[in-house]
Amino acid sequence: MNIVVLSRNPNLFSTNRLVDEGEKRGHFMEVIDPLKCDLIIEKEKPTIYYKDRYLDYVDAIIPRIGASATFFGCAVVRQFEMMNVFTSVTSDAIIRSRDKLRSFQRLSKAGIGMPKTVFTNYSRDVEKVIAHVGGTPVIIKLLEGTQGLGVVLAETKNAAESVLEAFNGLQARALVQEYISEAKGADIRALVVDGQVVGAIKRQGKEGEFRSNLHRGGSAEIIKLNEAELKVAMKASRALKLPVCGVDMLQSQRGPLLLEVNSTPGLEGIETSTGKNIAKSIITYIERNRRS
Repeated sequence: MNIVVLSRNPNLFSTNRLVDEGEKRGHFMEVIDPLKCDLIIEKEKPTIYYKDRYLDYVDAIIPRIGASATFFGCAVVRQFEMMNVFTSVTSDAIIRSRDKLRSFQRLSKAGIGMPKTVFTNYSRDVEKVIAHVGGTPVIIKLLEGTQGLGVVLAETKNAAESVLEAFNGLQARALVQEYISEAKGADIRALVVDGQVVGAIKRQGKEGEFRSNLHRGGSAEIIKLNEAELKVAMKASRALKLPVCGVDMLQSQRGPLLLEVNSTPGLEGIETSTGKNIAKSIITYIERNRRS
């Protein structure tokens, strides 16, 4: 097959791993920057032009669309879909997952446990908002934050009020979320491929840091998920129609609580920590479903 990895940086670990595993399995692998594609929209003949050629030979794509490139990146994925090219993750699913509010609403409807969350229309009644999630401390998250950016721990009512006023002043939409103290700055990342968990790690934030993101200096170790955690990961994948995704959870006294579902999860942390070949699982998933 001719498989394209849609990535802005061919040197990224995840991009390289996907290319390497695809080539090992005999596929022609190519990395294409989605932001340099021209979308040609014509009656019954949608096409994509990239640099000096038309991309009419592509059999499958693996979107690695960063948050800052969501709008045009998803337009490129959608164009490939219109050309009947198989994609490991659809454009609609990426957009759905990037909107935290929309995804939380769908996940809640699916019966998945999560920290109590409140979203308001720039409400100035901070006291009422905090009461809805059980009091301080609270987590305040920008709707479009990623890799721990735009996430703040407000330990007091005054701190929460200051953060919300700042976000409101910038017209930045934010969620207020219950703080799960027993998680102690750690979370679980489960990697789902074709609806099944293929690897999981426990990420621990560095001392004094409540965010466990590896990009922020956190550490990771392999973990075996219990039955409840496996169910949450697979259920979240189905609810957001993301056959390939990273599912982040907290371990709490009332069971696993879902934090976020990532439509383009990084592979470095989980492959390094678990020793599992996640990239191969993704290529195998494409082979299996492209032919079906």
